[in-house]
Amino acid sequence: MTRKQQRTMLIIGALVFLGVAAGLILYALKDTLVFFYTPSEMSEKLAEHKISPGARLRLGGLVEKGSVKLLDDGVIRFTITDTARSVPVTFKGILPDLFREGQGVVAEGRLQPDGTFVADTVLAKHDEKYMPREVAEALKKKGLWQHENSDKAVPTAAAAGATNY
Repeated sequence: MTRKQQRTMLIIGALVFLGVAAGLILYALKDTLVFFYTPSEMSEKLAEHKISPGARLRLGGLVEKGSVKLLDDGVIRFTITDTARSVPVTFKGILPDLFREGQGVVAEGRLQPDGTFVADTVLAKHDEKYMPREVAEALKKKGLWQHENSDKAVPTAAAAGATNY
């Protein structure tokens, strides 16, 4: 073999090695990927069979007013809404201090076959200006987000019965 052929074989071998390594890394990370959905997006994906019950995902929106209930066994039931659709959520654990009705929230967990979302983690916004990026983008798409410096009269979440951000 000439030096040129040796270099070519070395480069091809290195590319094959990197390809296999990248494939193994992506395969290992497959189980840790968690997708974010609003209640409306989740309903659409369920109808299209793009997500299945039992899939791990994040559900974000606003905590529906009057929906927070503490059950006898320490489970907390509440509803997450994007003002178009709502999803019932159950959570057993300690809620964040800033969790309350009308606030932005992201719950991470699994969707049950009956349509209930069982959360193992609940995140609430931490101040008046913060909102998880995915929730803010979803509210902007629905026209429920009002920019602080906007002079236009844009419908806000408050107009839809929720907190204004």
